Amino acid sequence: MTQDPLVIFTPSGKRGRFPAGTPVLTAARQLGVDLDSVCGGRGICSKCQVQPSYGEFAKHGLTVHDDALSEWNKVEQRYDEKRGLKPGRRLGCQATIQRDVVIDVPPESQVHKQVVRKRAEARDITLNPTVRLHYIEVAEPDMHDPTGDLERVKAALAAQWEIPEVEADLAILGQLQTALRKGGWKITVALHHDAGPRPSIMHLWPGLYEGAIYGLAVDLGSTTIAAHLCDLRTGAVVASSGLMNPQIRFGEDLMSRVSYAMMNETGADEMTAAVREGMNTLFGQIAGEAGIERGLIMDAVFVCNPVMHHLFLGIDPYELGQAPFALATSDALRLMARDLELELHPAARAYLLPCIAGHVGADAAAVALSEAPDKSEDLVLIVDVGTNAEIQLGDKTRVLACSSPTGPAFEGAQISAGQRAAPGAIERVEIDPETKEPRFKVIGCELWSTDPEFATATAETGITGICGSGIIEAIAEMRMAGLVDASGLIGSAAQTGTARCIADGRTHAYLLHDGSAEGGPVITVTNPDVRAIQMAKAALYAGARLLMDKRGVDVVDRVVLAGAFGAHISPKHAMVLGMIPDAPLNKVTSAGNAAGTGARIALLNKAARGEIEATVRQIEKIETAIEPRFQEHFVNASALPNAAEPFPHLAQVVRLPDVSFNTGQTEDGGRRRRRRR
Repeated sequence: MTQDPLVIFTPSGKRGRFPAGTPVLTAARQLGVDLDSVCGGRGICSKCQVQPSYGEFAKHGLTVHDDALSEWNKVEQRYDEKRGLKPGRRLGCQATIQRDVVIDVPPESQVHKQVVRKRAEARDITLNPTVRLHYIEVAEPDMHDPTGDLERVKAALAAQWEIPEVEADLAILGQLQTALRKGGWKITVALHHDAGPRPSIMHLWPGLYEGAIYGLAVDLGSTTIAAHLCDLRTGAVVASSGLMNPQIRFGEDLMSRVSYAMMNETGADEMTAAVREGMNTLFGQIAGEAGIERGLIMDAVFVCNPVMHHLFLGIDPYELGQAPFALATSDALRLMARDLELELHPAARAYLLPCIAGHVGADAAAVALSEAPDKSEDLVLIVDVGTNAEIQLGDKTRVLACSSPTGPAFEGAQISAGQRAAPGAIERVEIDPETKEPRFKVIGCELWSTDPEFATATAETGITGICGSGIIEAIAEMRMAGLVDASGLIGSAAQTGTARCIADGRTHAYLLHDGSAEGGPVITVTNPDVRAIQMAKAALYAGARLLMDKRGVDVVDRVVLAGAFGAHISPKHAMVLGMIPDAPLNKVTSAGNAAGTGARIALLNKAARGEIEATVRQIEKIETAIEPRFQEHFVNASALPNAAEPFPHLAQVVRLPDVSFNTGQTEDGGRRRRRRR
């Protein structure tokens, strides 16, 4: 029997099969996908715009053909003629599903906007930007001194600012004479000081310019892109904003994107175009938020992992998909922003921090710049938790680094009720160990679900799903309440003593929230959810433990959780799951968005650029893929918290129930079969 077409929505990851001819908007609503519409599906409001993706998606095991959606219809044509649709976009109320398809819901089509939790951390930074303003008074020409105007500007800079030599391109020469005469031979010059031995003139203002100039510190992640707009005169963060990385529709994890590039002839180019378009959308958004012109943004610093690095630069990531994971270049790059198709000042510069190695990128270098493990007196483990976790262990004598493929489960993907962080998503969970009853908090509301005012306070957003920090806390709380055993099996109602443990096929699930009476979702934590988190956290722990082996230690002095997600993880819950090695809880701290902080340091202090370029050459890269003990650590770390490692510090604060629900069953809940002789 022929199956109905499969539709997969990104970035939510929700999927389902629908009869051919089903409108995309209908499928989205039935799956609980966050797709807006206010006109009732008449093609008037355009709120339900979607972006279908075509080609081979190895991770999903499907090929999306050009005829996966119905043909462009008259309603879409009329709307495009009147208001315009971006290339490749369709109206969800008009396009119908014909064959298997992957459909991206862009940020502007989402009712509950994603919360990109990469805020700017407070940090004292020595201010020494690469772009600086210089006011000069230029000698007027006369018949006795035929020197050119540019030469007079150079002489003024040498005499008044002790800058002996500068460069100017043709665009500056075309503006110079007008600016000098309009300013009465007084001008303000923006000079870029990081391009080599001679600074270059970027911009001219007639007279004294007393306004601001700006720079961007950009953290280009697999899942999100975050940017901080900084005043280059004061170092102040003027605005911060972020959006989902539009490449998600090509694959949630890095290897899926590498695979898409390998299997589709134009795949790498499509992903490069998508991320650059996303960047420009973000820059327009952040400039609007700050109330400034994009043309005043003159410098930008980028940090990213190696796959994002290559795709942003327009380099095919093919070599990063196979051993020995060779980078096209690991050095820092100094480029013109326009060469990356970025819509900033015409002469704006782009600086990319160096990569450490094949899968330890410029974002890890930025974390090293921010957290300085090479200057630490004690042994510090820094874990940047994300789709691809990057781990550093070191002190002032030696620093090691590795990456670990944790996948997108920590972001809420591959989780049955999982979603990205957005208003209405469960982000905090507590379970009473006696009654087994839960309470939770959702993004956008400070009240616990047991508060009498909670329903009123969440009426607008509703309770929509569970995000990464929420699923971490839920499973850890289930372990502490005796609802899930060390192997990761959820017990039955009879075994746990609560009716919230319900049958779910051959296994069980824990009912966290039932909103069906109000037309909302039923949110459960299932055994496959637990498995997904077990696999992700085991990869994370195994990477950390491997670095500890290399240093010949069984304990670390302190642990730093970096990254936007790391900032929202409770250290206790992380340790209950065994995500991180055992340590005193007061020695586990959050550095917040350390990669973003490193990017800001490099933006605001040009000396830091040389410093990190030297530092990364001293960091030792450990390749987990060829380390035989990685698999051993991974298997042990699959248990909650660990099958082999003791957690004495954790035992001092938490008593984990000694329960086992694998009574005569396989780990997936099925009966063991006798082997035939």
